[in-house]
Amino acid sequence: MHQILDSQKEERILPLFRLGFRPFFLLGALFATLVMFAWLGQLNGYVSLPGLQNPVWWHGHEMLFGFAAAIVAGFLLTAVQNWTAHPGVRGWPLALVVGLWALPRLLLPWLGESTTVLMVADLIWLPLCAWFLAKPIMVTRQWRNLFFVPLLLLLTLLNGASWYWRADWLFAERVLIATVLLFITLIAVMGGRVIPFFTARGTGQDKVPAQPWLEGAALGTLWLLLACWLSLPGDWLNSGQLAPLYIVAALLNLWRQLRWRLPSTLPHPLLWSLHLAYLFIPFGLTAFAAQAMGLPITASAASHFLSAGAMGTMILAMIARVSLGHSGRTLQLGRRIILAFVLILLAGLARPLLPLLWPAQTLLGWNLSGVSWALAYALFVWVYAPILSRPRLDGRPG
Repeated sequence: MHQILDSQKEERILPLFRLGFRPFFLLGALFATLVMFAWLGQLNGYVSLPGLQNPVWWHGHEMLFGFAAAIVAGFLLTAVQNWTAHPGVRGWPLALVVGLWALPRLLLPWLGESTTVLMVADLIWLPLCAWFLAKPIMVTRQWRNLFFVPLLLLLTLLNGASWYWRADWLFAERVLIATVLLFITLIAVMGGRVIPFFTARGTGQDKVPAQPWLEGAALGTLWLLLACWLSLPGDWLNSGQLAPLYIVAALLNLWRQLRWRLPSTLPHPLLWSLHLAYLFIPFGLTAFAAQAMGLPITASAASHFLSAGAMGTMILAMIARVSLGHSGRTLQLGRRIILAFVLILLAGLARPLLPLLWPAQTLLGWNLSGVSWALAYALFVWVYAPILSRPRLDGRPG
C-alpha cells in the first residue's frame, strides 16, 4: 500500500524535480555553457554585462559557487538516498532550493554585485542543501557520511567571504583559490571511493586494495594545504615555504592514482575520463610549487590546472555516469559525450599551458579553453536533457 501511495505521489511531481541530480546536473551544465560564452564575450569586448563591477571576480565566483557547487549539491542530494534508503528531497522543496540557486545566476550580471537580495539567496541555498542532506543521515545514524554537511557549510562561508572581498582582488583571489582546493580535496576523497571501484567493475578485475598510509598521507597533505590557504598570512603563501608541501602532495596523489590501473581503462571512456581528471591534481600541485618557488607561472594559471582541468573533467565524467545509472539506463556512451570528454581535457590543458609556454598567445589560450569548455558542456546538455527531464526507464522512483 505504501509503495502504491509513493508511486502516485511520484507521478504528480515533474520528472525534473524527482531527485537532486536532475535539476542541478542539467541546469548546472547549461549554466556552465552560457556563463562561459558570456565570460568570453566580456573578455574579448563583444559583450558588456552592465551590472558587473569586477568581471574577473564574477567569472571565478560563478564557476565555483554557481556551477561546481550546484553539481556537488545534486550529487550529494542523490547519493544520500542510496546511503540511507530514505527518499531524497524532491518536489517543491527541491524546486525551492534550485530557485534560490538560479536567482543570483540569472540576475547578477544585470542587477550588479551590490544587490543584497541576490547575495542573500546565494548564501541560503547551500545551507538548505546541508539540512536536506543531514536529516536522513542523522535518522539512520550514518555518521560517516555526515562529513559532507560541514563541507557544504564551509563552502557557504567561503562564498560569504568571496562576496565580502569581491572589490579587493588580493583577498578575493585567495578565497577563490582556497575554494578550488576545497573542491579538489572533496574530489580526492570521493575519487578514492569510486574510481578504484568503478575501474574494477568496468574492467572485470579485482579492486585495487587500499594502502591506508598512502590514502591518509595523500588526503592529509591536501587538507593541510587547504588549512594553509585559509589561515596563513598572504606573504607566507607567496613565499617558497609551501613548495615542499606542494611537491609531496603532488607525488603522493600521483602515486595514489597510478595504483588504480589507468592503462586498463582505455577502452572505457566512462573510466579513463575519471582517471585523467584525477591526474590534473598532481599537475596543478606541481604548478603551485613552481609558482611558490618564483618560477614564471601565475597562481591563476596553476589554479586552472585544478579548476578547468581536474574539476571540469571530473564533474563531466561523474554527471555523465550518475545520470545514466539513476535514470535506469545502461552505462554506455555515444560519440557526442566521448567528444565532450576530449574537449574538456583540451580546456583543462589549454588554459594554463598556452600562456605558460607561449605568453604571446595568452588570449588564444583563454579563448581556446573557454570555447572547448562551453562546447563540452553544451554536448552534455544536448544528450542528457531528455534523460534528466523524463521519468526513469525502469519505472522506479527518482
